[in-house]
Amino acid sequence: MSTTSFFARYSFVHPQGRAVGLAQQAGADENPLIAPPPSKPPPAEGLPPGADSATLLPGLLLAGAVAAAAYLLRASGLPGLSGISPLMLAILLGMGLRNLIGRPQIARAGLAACLRAPLRAGIVLLGLQVTLAEILGIGIAGLAILALALLGTFFFTLWLGERLGVPAGLTILIATGTGVCGASAIVAANTVVRDSEEAVAYALATVTLFGTVAMFAYPVLGALLPLDARGYGLWTGASVHEVAQVVAAGFARGEAAGEFATVSKLARVLMLAPLVIGLGLWMQRRSAASAAANTGDVPAAPARVPMPWFVFGFLAMVLLAGTGWIPAETRPPLALLAQALLALALAAVGLETDVRKLSAQGWQPLALGALATLFIGAGTLLLALLWQR
Repeated sequence: MSTTSFFARYSFVHPQGRAVGLAQQAGADENPLIAPPPSKPPPAEGLPPGADSATLLPGLLLAGAVAAAAYLLRASGLPGLSGISPLMLAILLGMGLRNLIGRPQIARAGLAACLRAPLRAGIVLLGLQVTLAEILGIGIAGLAILALALLGTFFFTLWLGERLGVPAGLTILIATGTGVCGASAIVAANTVVRDSEEAVAYALATVTLFGTVAMFAYPVLGALLPLDARGYGLWTGASVHEVAQVVAAGFARGEAAGEFATVSKLARVLMLAPLVIGLGLWMQRRSAASAAANTGDVPAAPARVPMPWFVFGFLAMVLLAGTGWIPAETRPPLALLAQALLALALAAVGLETDVRKLSAQGWQPLALGALATLFIGAGTLLLALLWQR
């Protein structure tokens, strides 16, 4: 893929306030899945005019009920559910309710609100899960492996997504979820990409599926490979998608492996901040260039791609966690609060997801997620084997 075609595919111009890839925008007439530029900003990026607490309450209560049901279901003890994140259960329950019963129109404003403040607050609070001292304990070589794995997977997935014909926005979401930290990374990246609820749901389902497969496969493979506890922990933390999946796969090979896997994974979570900031800056630059190229002689201001300023709050929480000002006993409840806020947001995503549009995406995004998972798994395994020598 040439540099020109790469930038053309991932240039985002949204004259009406919505970010869409040029490749998607150009094919909007031929592909019914690619919506034309809306006449008004999408609800996830702006509340309806005149919205007040009474307008928002039905949607907030509905999403809150779905998120609570996800936690209750996970705690029910049913076989297989303990290894599934409440975030994924929330979106699945929301999708089931939307497509089997329907979503009341009165809930739309509140569901849109769930994708703003609660989502961003949850991502900010994720920063309290790790300190810089813990990250530096991995060592320079270990951190370099994590960064190389993230960047290599991200750009490999973008390249492969074009080859498979996966829409640009969905490709970016799968690349971010696979390269960084699953669901949290996907919803954070979508604050910039601003793709449809169906694309978010597909990306979440893809990374959760293959992350779950890895969670069960890694302990078996680890017993067959010449990896010590730290090498196995680094491999697991560098390549398995969700934090909960890393913890399960890591501690299956012992306490030392589990602890090192968890810290390695949290270091990947920390890398979410520069990735999302860089994604926002990249899209702003390409938006300006594309606007100039497509307007000809007619002067026009480039569309503004949103900058995820809340990510700086995430970084501030990382620094705060290392000061000792926050008691250690408060970190688990704050981590639970962060997860609950993200579950609320993902319940709203599920309640806005039309399964008919989701299924129409085809098999290609699923294949993309599988190949991206194999890429990061094989690449980090090789690097972990070299690292422990």
